[in-house]
Amino acid sequence: MKLSEIAAALDAHVEGDASLVIRRAVHPSEAEGPEDLALAMDKELLALLPGSKAVAAVVAEGAEVPDGIQGRIVVKRPRYAMAGLLDVFERPVHAEPGIHPQAYVAPDAVVADGASIAPFAYVGPRARIGAGAIVLPHVTVGADAVIGEGSLLHPGARIGERVVLGARCIVHPNAAVGNDGFSFVTPEPGSVESAKTTGRVVGTNVLIRRVNSIGTVVLGDDVEVGAGATIDRGTVTATRIGNGTKIDNLVQIGHNVQVGTNCMLCGHVGIAGSTIIGDRVVLAGKVGVADHVKIGSDAVVAANSGVGTDIPPKSVYMGYPAVPRTRAFEQYKGLARLKRLFADVADLKTRLRALDGQGGGAAVPAAAETERD
Repeated sequence: MKLSEIAAALDAHVEGDASLVIRRAVHPSEAEGPEDLALAMDKELLALLPGSKAVAAVVAEGAEVPDGIQGRIVVKRPRYAMAGLLDVFERPVHAEPGIHPQAYVAPDAVVADGASIAPFAYVGPRARIGAGAIVLPHVTVGADAVIGEGSLLHPGARIGERVVLGARCIVHPNAAVGNDGFSFVTPEPGSVESAKTTGRVVGTNVLIRRVNSIGTVVLGDDVEVGAGATIDRGTVTATRIGNGTKIDNLVQIGHNVQVGTNCMLCGHVGIAGSTIIGDRVVLAGKVGVADHVKIGSDAVVAANSGVGTDIPPKSVYMGYPAVPRTRAFEQYKGLARLKRLFADVADLKTRLRALDGQGGGAAVPAAAETERD
């Protein structure tokens, strides 16, 4: 592939020799010859170019490139360009066309032309696998499930019955889509209900009855589900994930949750049942969201936050419990000042006692007063 062709794929321009032939994209220190393209889009990597064996590089706009580089692709937004470069040099998973003899596909399942079903995969009754979809080993596709065209199911992925995946979805190893929801009820109001309404535990959970989940899960187009993530099916209707949403490893999405388009749910996020999340929302790592909460479109919630109330659109929330960012910073500053505040209060108490004649004529040091109190 010529340097000019790579630049065209990135919508970037070439400076120097655009006819250079490129075989690999590499770290500057790992270049082995003139057919390697050095990725030097930040200052640290740019500094490695003088000692690199590469003669072609990708650099950020405005970078000063050493003389040994004969051709360079100049990009405006390095991180975005990196995504495009990795598409150009992608190494797709190995998948044999057709249905492997050691796979089980139910007789009434429908597998479109161009799909790949690997050994030890299971495709249940009446399931439908779209054109170009790849089902890798030890994947389970339940009865009546639909896998959209071009989707990729990595080893160990579990797709439950009646679950629907749109086109070009990616489900990573050991993710489970379509589990039953965590939903139980007691014959009389139990401990949780009394705690919520009165703040006290009045009822007791003598019998816990399971609430079955007869709904399903529907993923839109271009949704990605990380390794070990779990998405529970709806109680009656469907848990829905909008087009383009990306779900990181070990994320838990409860029953009846509705997630909009192009959201990013980072690792260890937990979303309780019946929560509604708008479009383009970002939940950073370890964010916990209570049930029945609404999070508006374009909101951003910082890592380790606990969301217990609704969040308006285009807001930045953080903390435990989560509050607007400016308010959270005020709280953190207040906590940092507590030690000095306690010392000041102790000193004032000592002075007041001395004025009232209670101090025995000698002021007690503030530190000692603090320890005594």
